[in-house]
Parts: sequence; structure tokens; C-alpha cells
Amino acid sequence: MNRLGKQTVGGGVKKIIYALRTMQRIGLLDSNKALRSNNACKACGLGMGGQAGGMTNEQGDFPSVCNKSIQAQSTDIQPPIPEALFDFTLEDFRALTPHELEHLGRLGSPIYKSAKEQCYRPVEWEWAMQHIVQRFRSLQPERTFFYSSGRSSNEAGFVFQLLARAFGTNNVNNCSYYCHQATSVGLSSTLGTGTATVELADLDLADCIFVIGANPASNHPRFIHKLKACRDRGGQVIVINPAREPGLVKFALPKSAKSLLIGGSEIASHYLQPRIGSDTDLLNGIAKAVFENQQSDQAFIESHTNDFAHYEQQLGSLSWSSIEASTGLSETQIRSVASAYGSSKSAIFAWGMGVTHHLHGVETVEAIASLCLLRGMVGRPGAGLLPLRGHSNVQGMGTIGVKPKLDDTVLAALESKLGIRLPSQSQSPGMDTLACLEAADNNEMDAAILLGGNLLSATPNATWARSALSKVDFKVCLTTTLNASHVDGCDGAEMLILPVAARDEEPEPTTQESMFNYIRLSDGGIQRIASARSETAILAELADGIVDEVDFSSLQSHQAVRELIAETIPGLSELSGIHQSKREFHVANRLKHVPQFNTADGLARFVYSATPSVAALRPFTLMSVRSEGQFNSIIYEEQDSYRGTKDRWTVLLNPKDIDHLGLVEGDKVDITSDAGEMRSVSVYPFDLPRGNAMAYYPEANVLIGLSRDSRSQTPAFKSVAVSIKQTTQK
Repeated sequence: MNRLGKQTVGGGVKKIIYALRTMQRIGLLDSNKALRSNNACKACGLGMGGQAGGMTNEQGDFPSVCNKSIQAQSTDIQPPIPEALFDFTLEDFRALTPHELEHLGRLGSPIYKSAKEQCYRPVEWEWAMQHIVQRFRSLQPERTFFYSSGRSSNEAGFVFQLLARAFGTNNVNNCSYYCHQATSVGLSSTLGTGTATVELADLDLADCIFVIGANPASNHPRFIHKLKACRDRGGQVIVINPAREPGLVKFALPKSAKSLLIGGSEIASHYLQPRIGSDTDLLNGIAKAVFENQQSDQAFIESHTNDFAHYEQQLGSLSWSSIEASTGLSETQIRSVASAYGSSKSAIFAWGMGVTHHLHGVETVEAIASLCLLRGMVGRPGAGLLPLRGHSNVQGMGTIGVKPKLDDTVLAALESKLGIRLPSQSQSPGMDTLACLEAADNNEMDAAILLGGNLLSATPNATWARSALSKVDFKVCLTTTLNASHVDGCDGAEMLILPVAARDEEPEPTTQESMFNYIRLSDGGIQRIASARSETAILAELADGIVDEVDFSSLQSHQAVRELIAETIPGLSELSGIHQSKREFHVANRLKHVPQFNTADGLARFVYSATPSVAALRPFTLMSVRSEGQFNSIIYEEQDSYRGTKDRWTVLLNPKDIDHLGLVEGDKVDITSDAGEMRSVSVYPFDLPRGNAMAYYPEANVLIGLSRDSRSQTPAFKSVAVSIKQTTQK
């Protein structure tokens, strides 16, 4: 429900029409060619495409496509930006909305501006590459950083991190530090592995699926098909989310005529709305009820886990009154969910950034894993843990080493194979994403290479982020289209932006890894922008000029890169022959269909944590969220068709809080945090707990400070103390 009771249904005919209109706008022939080609989907980490064919997943389901897949193609299938537009200043470009900026067209040639210039100008590729090499050869490695989004290929990512390390720094990281790094840390501490323990097919065997702190109706629409299928089998779908998202209540599946005709299918069997940031206490409450109901799997616990005694003791001392006070939920509500879980035979826990974007994100992931272990719901088919990853290859970027710390075995293998010494952690500790920007703010960063992404818009404390990035003297960006990072936070900096081939345009095949640890092979081969170059080739050529100790010239070949990955990165030995066999595969030793864990003793570990007590510094707790019409920081539509908002400069509040503030829908308010202020924001009623609020990302980043989870370094995007008052007209 939204708008005080009006029912909204996710999906439906309107989404089919929207997809068709998008395809018509970009050209039916071009869009059909892109969607049907043997290339991995460019959108979320759920994955589809590859050698099974476009719009086909690893189970052979067709058409396995959603509006996000089509939206992702819409920005790639554009003509080049007219060069005359670069006569406009940075200020002119900043006046455009993110949607307008992304839709100016594809970048058609390298563009450059000096530190003193306020306009970009096209330059030749040869000059651009020589200039980058010259600049980097004059720099101290520790005063540089290398950042990547999850858009690139495994091949490009591997060369990227190798370039950074051969240059002499471990300051290499990816966007997971702003999303699921807490997942990697939390799962590693409990199971010894930082990724999903299940494959896509396991969802078909589950009779209970938890969806915690995620809105897959908007962000992973094809996941909804698996949730509905679980309900159709008589299973339970348990949603835990402060916001009652319409698409998780009811969704009209475009592939199901029946679902469309009846006005939508029920998705959630249980829907709990805890207060923002109280998930750990809620999960402990569910575990407490399961244990009290004698529904734990003692045989599994005794044979396959450690540290249960402490976990059991802490659950026993936990009072229901404290759980209720923290979560805002009743014992009866929590016990109802615990009963559903306790009676299930095979359960899968899925979660998103509503779990990880807090000061205690790692602890909440550990609480999920421990609840899973309590009933032996990992280590067998149809049960396990599933972090819902955002970008289509963000997990792959971590696998192949785009992170500050490489495992010792990987580092040793690279050194042995290449005959060089790479910087150790003692020589170059390596900084996470936010730490690199803090160093920049302290004038300790001279240059950066940004492989895709929109680092400015992704970073919290927008005013501070803009200032920090402006202090990086020289930035090199590899991108397909322009975004805020290319026109803001760079007035006094030297910028060089290189046009790259999209995934389906790569001249040689590339690989990507889904959130199910599934490696896909993308053929590439579509030609759209004549001057766009392969990311891998660009990085290898730059590395060959910057680094003397390694011959990078051979690594312009994707096959040569895959062979090196196969020899040095655990679990990827099959990668070396994938171009010939066309056989896609799961990364070895990740899926857990038997209870053997990647810990020193092979046992999983229970961890108990409680939600830390934080004084209420302001009346409201705000979380930033994505809209139906966006993907990560890319905005495709200004309105949010599921929540009903008309523009993004909006705050969503409980109707009773709106009344309490003396406001009505559409009134303007100022939102203030310790970090910043949003002025004249429209008020909109939504089903949220009292005292909680939502605003859109990245607009709300101005409110979000630099506080972060101490174990994962992930910023607290979804637990921001704010004050809200009616705007005073001046």
C-alpha cells in the first residue's frame, strides 16, 4: 500500500509496455540484436545470457529478461556525443540531470582538460595514451589509487589490478566497499567463504526464502519469478524490510498470463517491518524462538559447527522485551516467522544493502549465517546463503583481485609466474575506497585511474566527496558515457576520459561472474562506436609504458589474460579453455552442497552479536534507497512508479509522522543531518515505521557522513540521524 491505502502492484502490463517503448526508442533491430547476442546481461548480478544465448539463464529459461536488461542497453545503443557540445563548460554540464547527462550519447573520442581549463576538448588516442604514461612515470605509486566499478570484465579487472601492483601500490579497490564488503567479511568469519553458497537451481528446491533488506522487485526483477515459484509450491517467502515495498507484496509477472489477468501474484507470505538498523536483534529473536521451539538441528550443529555454546547462552539471556523495544515488532510477529522457518525443510537466506549499509553490517551478516546454521540450512542442495549482488560483474572483480589485499598464495603465484616482486602489505597496506578519498582530501593523492563507475555519486557526504576528488591532480577515466564524476569535483584538476567498448562490443570474448559464482563467456563483437577501444587492451598498453619490469604487451590478448588468471587465481582453472570449449562453469569450492566449509578445520562458526546501542541524536533515522527507474547511480526515470513519487527530490515518511509534523503530502521540508542538508524536499506518505524516513540515492548522499562499519569499511548509507522541519519560504 501507498498513498494512504492505495494498492500498487509490481510488474504488470505497464512494464511490458515500458520495455517495448524503450526498445522502440533505441531501435527494435538494434535492441533485439543486443539482447539476443551471446553476451552476459549488463545489469544486476543475477546473471543471464552468455553462451546459452541472450535472454537465457543457466537453467535454460527463456526469455529470462527484465526492464533493467533493456535499460542497460539503452545507454549503450546511442550515437556519439556531438563534438560541438564540448564547447560548453563544466558548469553547463553540471546543470543537466544525471539522466540528461547519461543520455547525451556515447563518448566518441578521448577528451581532455587541463587543470586550468573549464571545457573538455577531443584529443587523439596516441596523444592521450602517451600523456597518461608520461604523467604516471613521474608519480610516486603510493600517491595514486585505482578504482573500478562492477561493469568491466574479469580480463580487464585482472590487468587493472596487476598494473596497480606492478606500478608499486596496493591502493586498488572496487565498488563493493560501498555495497557488499560487509557480506564478504561476515561470511568469511562464519563459513570461510565470502560469496553465495547456492546456485540458481537451488532456489527451485527451497520451501522457505528470506528476503532481508532488499527490494528485488525493482533491483533484481527476475528474482521475483523464483519467489513466486516458491509460493506456488506451497512455500514461504519471508520479507524483512522497514519499508513495505509494493512489488514484494504483490507482483504481476510479465511471463505469466494468469498473474497478469488476476492483477498480480502474492509474493510475501510474511512481511516484517523492523525499525531501520535493528535487523541483528530481529534475527536473534527469530533464532531464540526457533531454539525455544526445539527446532534447531542439533546433529548438524554438533558435527559441522563451532562456538555454538556461546551463541546458545547469549540467546538464552536475551529478553523478548529488549527485542521488541529495539525492533518495534511484537514477540507474536517474530514467533510467527520463526515458526514458518522452523517448519521448513530447505531454506535460503537472500539479502541486500539494507543489511550491509550500517555501522554493524558485518555483525548482521553473521547473524544471518548463524540463523542459517541453527537449522542446518547450509551444506546441502536447496538451502544456503545468497547475497543479492548489484552490478553484473562486481563479484568477479573481487575474485580476480581488484581489492587492496591479495591472498598470500595468489601474490606468490603472480610473482613466480611473472618473475617480479609485487608490493607486500607491509610495503603498501592498500586502502579501501573511502580511505583513498580521505587521503585525497589530505592532499596525499596525486592521480587516479577510474575504470568505469561514478565514484562521485557513489560516495557519501557529497559536498566533502566533491572537494576530495577535486584535490586529485590527475584523473584518468575509462567510460562509455558521461556522468557526474566527469564534470563535477574536477574544476581544478587535469582530466583525461577514454571511450571504451561496452561488453557486447569487445573485439574478443570476455568473462563475467554472477552472484551465484557462475562464470559466463560473452562473445562481444557488436560494432557501434568506431573509436571505442577494449578496456583490456587500453590497460595493457598503459601498463607496458608505465611499468618496466613486466612485459604487458601480450596481455592485450584476452586469452593470454585468462591463461594467467587460471594459473594464479584459485577456483578458475577452467577459465583457460573457455574460449574453445564454450563451457561456462561455477567457481570451484564456492557452492556448499555438502557441509564442508572453507575454514581451517572445515567447520562453520556461530557468531553472536547484538545491535549496538546508539543514542537518538535526531528525531528521525533515514535510509537512502534506489527507485524503480534507476540502476546503481544511473537514473533512467525521474518518477518511481512503484512507490508513486513523481520526482527524486522527495522524502518518504510514515503518515502519522507527517501528521505529527503538521504537514500534508506535497509540503516542502528541509532535512538536516550532521553532514549536510537537503532543502525544499517534497513530503510523500509511505508505509514505514514511525520515526523512519527514506530518500533517494545519490541525492541523499549530501546527508550521509563518513561513519562506517569498522570491519568492512562500508559507509552507513542506511542509518542516518536527521531532523525534518517545514521549509520556511524566504
